[in-house]
Amino acid sequence: MTRRAFLGIDCGTQSTKALLVDAETDEVLALGRADHELIEGPDGTREQDPDAWIAATITAVREALAEAAGTAVMVAGVGVSSQQHGLVCLDEADRPLRPAKLWNDTTSAPQCIAMTERLGGREEVLRLTGNLLLPGYTAPKVAWLREREPATYRASRRFCLPHDYLDLWLTGTYSTEAGDASGTAYFDVRERRYSEPVLVALDESRTWEEALPPVIPSRSVLGGLRAEAADALGLSRDTPVSAGGGDNMCAAIGVGAIEPGPVVVSLGTSGTAFAYRPSPAVDPRGEAAAFCDSTGGWLPLICTLNCTGATDWIGGLLGLDHAAFEAALVESGHGARGLCFLPYLDGERTPDLPGAAGAFWGLRATHRPADMARAVAEGVTFGLRYGIEALRRAGVEPRQITLVGGGARSDAWAQLCADALGLPVARAPVVEAAALGAALQARWVVDDRAPSRPSAAAGDVFLPTPSDALADAAARQDALRRLAISGAL
Repeated sequence: MTRRAFLGIDCGTQSTKALLVDAETDEVLALGRADHELIEGPDGTREQDPDAWIAATITAVREALAEAAGTAVMVAGVGVSSQQHGLVCLDEADRPLRPAKLWNDTTSAPQCIAMTERLGGREEVLRLTGNLLLPGYTAPKVAWLREREPATYRASRRFCLPHDYLDLWLTGTYSTEAGDASGTAYFDVRERRYSEPVLVALDESRTWEEALPPVIPSRSVLGGLRAEAADALGLSRDTPVSAGGGDNMCAAIGVGAIEPGPVVVSLGTSGTAFAYRPSPAVDPRGEAAAFCDSTGGWLPLICTLNCTGATDWIGGLLGLDHAAFEAALVESGHGARGLCFLPYLDGERTPDLPGAAGAFWGLRATHRPADMARAVAEGVTFGLRYGIEALRRAGVEPRQITLVGGGARSDAWAQLCADALGLPVARAPVVEAAALGAALQARWVVDDRAPSRPSAAAGDVFLPTPSDALADAAARQDALRRLAISGAL
């Protein structure tokens, strides 16, 4: 008997995943993965080769299909999720002209300042788009390209996002959808259209209607697989491909955050927190991003640049594998025996401090490696707590946390999230939330079947256990953050 399945492709910063999901039962039938290389520079450069994403997609999909070879599977649709904000520059033949600048590239900080001034200040920028101009977003990357690489800028016929580029390769159709487009900072999230004043500020002489992908409904079929793409992946030609979305938008679909409910916290390379809203949700300070989601609603979101990247860093320095890191968190306990860590290793986005650096505070000869590991995990988690306060300003009222991402596998970190955030934490039974969400979006548009919110399994709910040691750690973290914001650190 042939099983109908939907394929979700998630192109992240570290790797591309391909997930096959049973159309009827939501059972994960197979998972393929291929890693990416990152181009890094001490000036904040973070880039990747877009064609490496294509190669990784082919490898991951073929691996998933091979894993499912023992079961007769018919792929009924494909959905694509990808890292947000990246700038892909295409020539006349839609070939990348240079490596894509990624979401965690901070080289465009000067262009953010200049564009904000040109548009009339932060309040006017918020009025125009609902979001501030931050280095992670796409608009300042375009300004950086025009200023720093004018020849490449002039040769660029089109500018798009990583998810748009993958969809273009899959279907031959150039388009985007509101969820991912809302992370560009040249998109009006209230009206779900490009912001003409911002585009004029970028370049008043360019025909942006030709350069940017048309915005199509998120819940729609983009097109069918091109013959070349289908053959490369090992799929049937003309298999429908949905509009897809950014990784956070697809993760929201994967955990059922398509209606008001818990705040979703993702412990990945970056740390994110988001929640569905039926109407635009704008933080008056602009620290929470006022994004659209990829279903037709909105997804106010905060992002911290340093999450598992910071914990992996300290684990690598101390020679701790995942099990040893877990044990270290338990051994040290609340407050890390007075040690505090500011996790701004790659700068920071919430708050907007692209030039900031990480710092230990209170380090003494009596501290042990376990305390250092615990301090890093607490620093990351208190950073997420700071971001959740921005979500509250945008109208989100968190009563429970749904935890996803690679870091969520740690029981000790899940308990730390409950303790630091002061909210119950339910760990979602989801393997790869973004890839799953991409597959479920494809099923939604092909089969007209909306996903439901999965329930946490027994043992995967963590209740907060406040302590004086943790309260003291929070106060130290707040003080350290204030020093960083003031420029004194």
